[in-house]
Amino acid sequence: MKGHSPTSPLSIHALTVAYQRKRVLWDVDLDIPAGAIIGIIGPNGAGKSTLLKACLGLVTAASGQVSVFGKPLSDDPTRVGYVPQRESVDWDFPVTVLDVVLMGTYGRLGWLRRPGRRERDAAHAALETLGMSAFSHRQIGQLSGGQQQRVFLARALAQDASLYLMDEPFASVDAATEQAILTVLRRLRDEGRTAVVVHHDLESAREYFDWVVLLNTRVIAAGPAQEVLTHDRLRETYGGRLALLDEAAQRLQGAQGG
Repeated sequence: MKGHSPTSPLSIHALTVAYQRKRVLWDVDLDIPAGAIIGIIGPNGAGKSTLLKACLGLVTAASGQVSVFGKPLSDDPTRVGYVPQRESVDWDFPVTVLDVVLMGTYGRLGWLRRPGRRERDAAHAALETLGMSAFSHRQIGQLSGGQQQRVFLARALAQDASLYLMDEPFASVDAATEQAILTVLRRLRDEGRTAVVVHHDLESAREYFDWVVLLNTRVIAAGPAQEVLTHDRLRETYGGRLALLDEAAQRLQGAQGG
């Protein structure tokens, strides 16, 4: 794509998405940096989840292009791991924790091949990383919300991707799970991988993310977290809704000044 880096893990060019003629995303243009934890932040209805789904081809774009490491995602979909919102999953489906994590290996197996020792070892290693080894034979619906979120992250790790797209992984989880997820994100970054994370908590954004995209249908600002998370840009992103978030935003501004 002209004007975009072919080495960027995720390049988005003039992406517009509309539902029933209502624009949900408008002319989004971004190059995501490599080897970083990136936060996608904005109010409810801003198009954050839609952005991830459009990059994955799960929703149809009205216009624009997306490339992964300079190529269409269809050229090598195994390079991208996806962690959906927990609320979007049917947790009553009769499948075990290990089965869910093994799903992360299917893309590399190809048609009609079943997971073998190598794939099972990868799945067990991912579960161990997330502290979920003891639950490998438990039905997924029997887990707590935080445990379910860990399993979905383990599935993504088992995929061994270069780029991870995560939709609200920190939402409604306990403090221990939140720290476990953050530890995994930092490990991925240290390995040179990239994680793009939809996030809603302004107070933790500065600590969690190296780079931030402020989104409200269009991109308000994008860049290093310390430069982007300013009160003026947050006000532009959230508009009148910032009144409820003003105290958190002021703390961010105070931390920046200190």
